[in-house]
Amino acid sequence: MVSTSPGPVTRRALGALILGAAAAPAFAATRPRVVTMLGDSITAGYGLPARDALPARLEAVLARLAPGARVRGAGVSGDTSAGGAARVDFSVQNDTAVCVVALGGNDLLRGLDPKQTQANLDRIIRRLRAREITVVLAGLTAPTAIGRGYAREFGAVFPTLAQQHHVTLYPNLLAGVAGDPRLNQRDGIHPNAAGVTVIAARLAPVVAKALATRR
Repeated sequence: MVSTSPGPVTRRALGALILGAAAAPAFAATRPRVVTMLGDSITAGYGLPARDALPARLEAVLARLAPGARVRGAGVSGDTSAGGAARVDFSVQNDTAVCVVALGGNDLLRGLDPKQTQANLDRIIRRLRAREITVVLAGLTAPTAIGRGYAREFGAVFPTLAQQHHVTLYPNLLAGVAGDPRLNQRDGIHPNAAGVTVIAARLAPVVAKALATRR
């Protein structure tokens, strides 16, 4: 009678298959988790070398909080929320796990209707969520010098959208930086390298939590 039990080579092959199957989830977990920043000149690193731009500094902080995470910059200087809505499908690539939406600053500078900003950001969030990409919405605090009514209406856009779509809100991208000449470039609008470091340090825990929750 011919034995049907697996020989030594067959056993080794079976063992390799079993070990390979067991290792598959671990391998998947170690693949780079991509964070895309969809934004304007602050994301693009206006006036700064690439190493000091926000995507690079955020990735550096995430190296401690979310090892293996990679940050991809998708910032266009001068972009409004409408511009971001028009390019979200190709600017945010399919391997993105978390997208930080950091738009609205140029809407504010141009005095655009906050209702338009809200509609554009709403479209962006809907498109990202339809692709199963986790969203972190970065808001902005409008200075009351532009008018208390406008500042209040503009500031309400971000928490309103976060609540409606159940996405994570980072209330003010420029918290701790805006208005401080030591942390901004000469134009008083764009953060310098030190300012970007502050933003990255504050934003990173929020992004790391979003990555951990997703995993």
